[in-house]
Amino acid sequence: MNETYKNLIPYTPMTEHKNVLGTPLEICSLDPLTGYTREGSCKVVEGDLGVHGVCIIASDEFLEFSKSKGNDLSTPMYGFPGLKAGDRWCLCAPRWKEALENGMAPAVDLMATHAATLEYASLEDLLKYSLGSGGS
Repeated sequence: MNETYKNLIPYTPMTEHKNVLGTPLEICSLDPLTGYTREGSCKVVEGDLGVHGVCIIASDEFLEFSKSKGNDLSTPMYGFPGLKAGDRWCLCAPRWKEALENGMAPAVDLMATHAATLEYASLEDLLKYSLGSGGS
């Protein structure tokens, strides 16, 4: 990292970010490019008040639910391409919990879901919706 900016920007190497299983956080998506920092990972960093830590696999049902709650992720706008079913995206942990409580939780990739998500959702609930669990 450039020494000039080293003390201005909090920097945590990707290997230090852990997923909900306690192992190094994996990339969620590079296309569409996701994450609070738009680097492809759901790392939760200082300033990410929404806790964009849940790597989801979008479904049509979830996208409709999210839109009905005022978070339109499917409509292209301001350079954002809009999501479609099958796209992977870093979702805010409180939004995933809201979807869970309404029976609309999308599938999650546990290897790419940040450990900070556990402050909002239990590992047990995340496991029910993990890829290949039958909940996905």
